[in-house]
Order: sequence, then C-alpha cells, then structure tokens
Amino acid sequence: MKPARDVGIVGYGAYVPRYRLPATEVSRVWTGGYGGVPVQEKSVPGLDEDTVTMSIEAARNALARGGIAADRLGAVWVGSESHPYAVKPTSTIVAEALGATPEVSAADWEFACKAGTEALQAAIAYVGSGMVDYALAVGMDTAQGRPGDALEYTTAAGGAAYIVGSADQSVARLEASYSFVTDTPDFFRRAHQHYPEHGGRFTGEPAYFKHTVSAVQALLDELGYGPKDFAAAVFHQPNTKFPQRVAKMLGFSEDQIRTGLLSPHVGNTYAGSSLLGLTAVLDEARPGDRVLLASFGSGAGSDAFSFVVTDLIAERQGLAPSTQSYVARRKPIDYALYARYRKKLIMH
Repeated sequence: MKPARDVGIVGYGAYVPRYRLPATEVSRVWTGGYGGVPVQEKSVPGLDEDTVTMSIEAARNALARGGIAADRLGAVWVGSESHPYAVKPTSTIVAEALGATPEVSAADWEFACKAGTEALQAAIAYVGSGMVDYALAVGMDTAQGRPGDALEYTTAAGGAAYIVGSADQSVARLEASYSFVTDTPDFFRRAHQHYPEHGGRFTGEPAYFKHTVSAVQALLDELGYGPKDFAAAVFHQPNTKFPQRVAKMLGFSEDQIRTGLLSPHVGNTYAGSSLLGLTAVLDEARPGDRVLLASFGSGAGSDAFSFVVTDLIAERQGLAPSTQSYVARRKPIDYALYARYRKKLIMH
C-alpha cells in the first residue's frame, strides 16, 4: 500500500519509565526462583504515570525532533490497550496538553499490541491524502498481567510517538506498507475483567509467526526486496525469543535486529513495542539506511512498513532524549513495591 503523495516520519520520540522489575523477582515470588525467565527485567510506571502522561512525554520529544508547533497537527491518535478511561478518550487529553486543540482530529485506537502501528497507518493515509499536513500517532501502554501468570514477567510500560508529514521534511521516507489480519483469538479481555487471557503456545503459532511472516513477506514481494536490502529490522517483542526466531525465519541476521531489540531490558510495551524499537534504530541510523518495521497485535494482525532514512536524520537525532538514555535510566524495585505501584493489592 502506498499513499497518494510521498510521506514519512518528520519527528519521533520515545518514553520508558525509570522503574524496573527484574524477572527474577517474579520467579522468586511465584515459582521459588526456579526455571528460566523470558526477559531480564521490565519497565514499570510510577504512581503518577499512565498512558496519558507517557504519551505526552513521547509526543513532546517527537515535536522537538520535528521542529513543528503542536497547533500544526491535524490529528492526534493514541493506540493502546491500557487507556485510563473506558469511556473518555486519551487522545483529547494528550492533544490539550500538547497545545494541539481545538482544530484537530483526535481518536483512540485499539488492536492489542499493534494499536500503535494501526494509528501510524491511519496517519500515513491522512497525510498522504492531503487532508492534513501533519498527524501524530502514538503507541503507548501500561500493560496488565495477572499475578503469577506468564505475562507478568514481560508486561511492561512505555512506547513511542511519530509525526507523519511530507517526505521532503522527513527523517525517514515511507516506501510502502502492508497489513495482514485474521480472526485468531490468541489473547483477549472481556468487559469488566481486570486481566487479559491468553492462549499459551497458541500465541506463537498460528498467531505471532504466521501474521508477522505473512505481512513482511508480502511487503518484500511488493517492493521486490530481500532481507539483504535492509540495514535494520524491528519486530514486535513479546519476549526475547519471538523476534529473534521470526527474523531468522524471514532471513534477517542478528546484526540487523540487534539495535531495535529492547525487550531484554524493557519487556513487552504492547502497543509501543515495535514502535519503541524503531526509535532506537532511528537514533543510530544513517542516510540511505532502509529499515523494516513489523508489528503484531493479538486477535490477530500484523502491519509491515519499509522506510528509507534521509539526510535530515543527523540534525534531528540529538534534539530529544535518545531511546537508550531512557533504557539506561533505571531504578530496580522489588515485587512488593511493584505490587503497590501497579495496584495489585485490592483493599476492602
């Protein structure tokens, strides 16, 4: 898929909370410390952080890199599965805090872990059609995990924001995108349930791997490219092994995915996972680099994108904090403090 006019990423920004819960803490409390862990640690939001506050932080970084005023945004769209309100948009709060209101389109997006790239797809189409000059797409989460469940090891917080604009102003020009979606109930949460349910091994095959491989391969076929044509590739990171395995299935090397693989130290930031990985790649990218982005959302679907980094990247990279600076800014906490911060204890 290609928009009617050339567009790309004008500005980008990341945010990861400073608190970290070591996976060994989850293992210590629930399994006595036995067995392996899927990540080293995960990011945890503080008592005063949620999807709104983190989206604002990432968006401000994107505006700083883009060098544009917030009131020039034609759309503010936030993708998440942990919106703080069931009925009240996150996007209007973010738009107001940024100074983008009132002449702006605002909407919340949901598609599990690919809610962020779904918002990005829409932003590309919105700008690519000529309806607006700039659109902001955010993927952000403070993901939930049932105490003792396998998800609790990896469900993390953080994400990224992207401003889409014309290609001649972009640090990364879009070449094309492709989406692959089926009704595969590998992960879900019904109304009024606090924690999601998942299908165990079913979440890998036929969910994650089938959809990611199908979307990426279709995009490569459409463009006539192979893995060797890309300087870097970023995949959704529910754990450390899945992105490594899917990269190998598609023919990408460990070197191509290393920069964007943040899950060992951050965990799975859900709607922000692949988008956060892309910010890390852009922080180190050089003009001419071709970058693949592939998300996955349970339910299920995958969005794949091909971007080419432009000459503007060098002058924009240092205009906001790097992704790795957020990753390095860490404060370990124990399970008791984590339970308090995430309100795991219900007091009657």
